[in-house]
Amino acid sequence: MPFPLPDLSTLLPWLYLLATLPVLFSRATTPADHLWWPARLAGYAGFALVLAALLQALLDGRDNDRLGLAMATLVSLLALVIIDFSQRYLNGEPGQRRYVLALLGTLAAVAWVVTSSDLYVLVGAWIISSLCLHQLLTFYRDRPMAQVVAHKKFLASRLADLCLVAATLLLVRAAGDSSIAVILNEVAQRLQTSGALGWDLQLATVLLVLAVILKSAQLPVHGWLIQVMEAPTPVSALLHAGLVNLGGFVLLRFAPLLSAAPTAQTLLVVVGGLTAVLAGLVMMTRISIKVRLAWSTCAQMGLMLLQCGLGLYELALIHLLAHSLYKAYAFLGAGDTVAQVRRHMLQPRSAPASLKLALLALVVAAVWLTLLHSLWSLLLPAHPLPLLALVILAIGLAPWCMRLSGALHSVGMLTLLLGCYLLWHLAAAQVLGTRPAPSDLQQYLGGFALLLFVGLYALQALIIAQPQCVLARRLYPLAFAGFYLDEHFTRLTFRLWPLPRPQHATSATGESL
Repeated sequence: MPFPLPDLSTLLPWLYLLATLPVLFSRATTPADHLWWPARLAGYAGFALVLAALLQALLDGRDNDRLGLAMATLVSLLALVIIDFSQRYLNGEPGQRRYVLALLGTLAAVAWVVTSSDLYVLVGAWIISSLCLHQLLTFYRDRPMAQVVAHKKFLASRLADLCLVAATLLLVRAAGDSSIAVILNEVAQRLQTSGALGWDLQLATVLLVLAVILKSAQLPVHGWLIQVMEAPTPVSALLHAGLVNLGGFVLLRFAPLLSAAPTAQTLLVVVGGLTAVLAGLVMMTRISIKVRLAWSTCAQMGLMLLQCGLGLYELALIHLLAHSLYKAYAFLGAGDTVAQVRRHMLQPRSAPASLKLALLALVVAAVWLTLLHSLWSLLLPAHPLPLLALVILAIGLAPWCMRLSGALHSVGMLTLLLGCYLLWHLAAAQVLGTRPAPSDLQQYLGGFALLLFVGLYALQALIIAQPQCVLARRLYPLAFAGFYLDEHFTRLTFRLWPLPRPQHATSATGESL
């Protein structure tokens, strides 16, 4: 019998770690271009390695970790693009050796998180990724604001790490092993014998959810994600497209545990839903492209956590992959976005959509989705679509019916988008495998989520149609201030652990701050 080959995707973190050695042992006089070739080589080799792992999974009859392989593919693609962009972006900047080491360390840690089958390794790598990211966020050490915001993130992340460590100890104690497969098997056995998890696993799930909320920049600890704009643009792309999405991956990894923990589900839906709604309102008041993208990430993370809390795991996986790719493109192309906005400002503005048209678009999207849901159930009864997921999707796609000219064009584009989603849903179902059906509690929480998003859609439609109405004028100052949530957390943060004042900070004009 031939010796079985290991899963090639598990070699990805070692590849990034190996690339740090030539940089680590380079001389101080080494040219900057010579520091980047190991990272670029690791980027291309990592992507090729994951492609080989995909081919291995197709040809191999073993039960591969499909979720880890999908995430490894995403990580390797983002790494390839961000490494290449970083070299051009930092051309001529001092401190590139420090940047390359921190970037490769972050990528290696993230790759370990998504490919590890051991809980200790997963948690340790997640903590290390945050520490390496801190070095990237503070790359410009002469900028006080960068140091202040990174300090806020550091404290929030360490609090999340405490929750992670406590959850890990409880899970390992309950299962008697740190293997994720053994832990999930223990969960299945408890549910089969007693129908409940027990206090230890319930508490571990709540702590795990709290850690994810803290690391995903949910309200009211979201301020660091919005304000961390002093870092280089590729670092912002890495943060918003990669690291902040790891919470969603961890929830998907422990979906069987989460599906049996009502308290954790409620926490995810309430915090995620309120964050998505409030961040969506605040984003409407922002002008800066990068700040708008940051508030968008905050809202998108809230929506992803809500989807996990409702048991819509296929939708959450699609959301994770799509959001990562979109945010990487949006941040790396932020300069082109500014140019596009300026061109649009020169064009004559069309009249804003009326409130009646916005509500009619929502009805059209809902009817069309209902017809497609019926057709799907008739043709593919073995792969049922959650009706709640389609309703949320209808709310998101309703603006297409307003923006596109012509009813036939609108229906055609809507059909194309929904067809793409249905294909992605099938692929996500194959990746995740069989998942527990939503419980009665999750159905009630789904009603709460629908009220939130229908209310958000109606409120945004009213503000767009009547921007000078009394409600819009009263809501604008609150939304522009972020509903004053971050101010309270900032005061508490610096009261508990103040940041030392920079000694030699200077302003752009050279004056002492």
